[in-house]
Amino acid sequence: MVWNLIVAFLLAITNAMLMNNVTLSRFYGVCPFLGVSKKSSSALGMGAAVTFVIVLAAAICWPIYQLLDYCDIAYMDTITYILVIASIVQLVEMFIKKFSPALYKALGVYLPLITTNCAVLGVAQGNSSQGLNFAQSMAEAIGTGLGFALVIFIFSCIRYRLDASNVPKAFKGIPIALATAALMSLAFLGLSGMIG
Repeated sequence: MVWNLIVAFLLAITNAMLMNNVTLSRFYGVCPFLGVSKKSSSALGMGAAVTFVIVLAAAICWPIYQLLDYCDIAYMDTITYILVIASIVQLVEMFIKKFSPALYKALGVYLPLITTNCAVLGVAQGNSSQGLNFAQSMAEAIGTGLGFALVIFIFSCIRYRLDASNVPKAFKGIPIALATAALMSLAFLGLSGMIG
């Protein structure tokens, strides 16, 4: 029984991470995906920060939604989630600024933009609208965060190689990055159906 629950939890994480990757399948979080993926170290830092915020936001927003639903004011969920996410991002920003000034500088404007990263809000909203229990919500959040971190890191490695390559002038910069993201999306789409 316990083994089945562990396997289901890990499969849910894998599903959210690979098969239903929010960045490549729903295009959530594309702004930092394109903006912070020029260096692998920045991409890893952003991936870790977004993962932390997504997991913490999901853990806090799930009981808040239960309370809102109990009080028959579930329509207040979006504004409540935004306030929770903004508070968490402020804490993360202060922590990174104090303990890793170089990462803080590298992330720049994209760090406070985690507040408006639709991947974070999308997970909290999706967990509520799908009626997931706490364990399912946490699996979805962990998988989404790890999936975002994985994809942004892979993308940063590819962009590093592309910058050193002889790319036609018309495709340099964002055009080749978008074409690469499209190919990555197709590759991850190929994983669909592996876990059902």
